Amino acid sequence: MKLTVIGGTGLIGSQVVQKLTAAGHEAVPAALSTGVDLITGKGLDQALEGAEVVVNVANSPTFDEASLDFFRTSMTNLLAAGERAGVRHQVILSIVGVDQVPELDYYRAKTLQEDLLRQGPTPYSIVRATQFFEFMNATMSWTSDDTTVRLPATRIQPMATADIVDEVVDVAIGSPLNGIRNIAGPDVFALDDLGRLTLAAQHDNRTVVTDDKAGLFAAVTGDAIIAGPDAHLAPTHYQDWIKSAR
Repeated sequence: MKLTVIGGTGLIGSQVVQKLTAAGHEAVPAALSTGVDLITGKGLDQALEGAEVVVNVANSPTFDEASLDFFRTSMTNLLAAGERAGVRHQVILSIVGVDQVPELDYYRAKTLQEDLLRQGPTPYSIVRATQFFEFMNATMSWTSDDTTVRLPATRIQPMATADIVDEVVDVAIGSPLNGIRNIAGPDVFALDDLGRLTLAAQHDNRTVVTDDKAGLFAAVTGDAIIAGPDAHLAPTHYQDWIKSAR
C-alpha cells in the first residue's frame, strides 16, 4: 500500500514512515524539506500521486491564534489535493479532549481541523492522543527559572511517542473509522507531581511549586484531557520510559 505521511520528517512522522516501511508499505514523507508546502499547496499533488492513504501529523509552527489559520488552510488544501489524487482514507493525529478546552487557541485550531476533515469528501480517521512523554521538559521550561518550576495540578495521562506511532500506523493501514480512536498512557498524574518525578529522575535539584495559573495547562479543568473508558491504553509507563531516556 502507498501512504503519504504529511509531516513525515518530524518526531511522529519519521517514526510512522519507518514503521510503515518496515511492514512492507511504500511510505512517502512529505514536508517543507521535501518540497511540500501545505499552506501554498506547492508539491502536494506530486506527493499524493498514487497514494491510497494520507497520514497527516503536521503541526502548526505556533500554538497561538495563528494556529487556526494554519490548520484551516492546510486541511482545506490537503483534502482538495487528496480528492484530486483519488485518496481513499485521510488520517489525522489530534488530542484527547481537544474540544473540551476552548480557552486554548491551539485546541480550538485542532478542533477546527477535525471538523474540516469530517465535512470533507474522503473517508477519514481521527486518532486522538494524550500528551507526549517527550514534551515534559518543554512544558516545564515555559514556567521555570534557575531554582523553581511552577506547574498546575492539572490531571494528565501522557504516553510515549512510540506507542502513538503504533496506533497511528494501525489505523492508517485499516479501514477508515469515520470517527475517533482515543489513545492514552496507562497512568494518570497531576502535572505538578509529574514534574517532581521528572526532576528527581534527572537529578535536577529545582523545586516544583504548585501554581494553578502557570503555563498552557492552567486552562484545563477537571478531567478534560483524561481519556475515557473507550480509550486504547498504551503499554509504556512514564517511570520506565524516563529511566531509559536518561
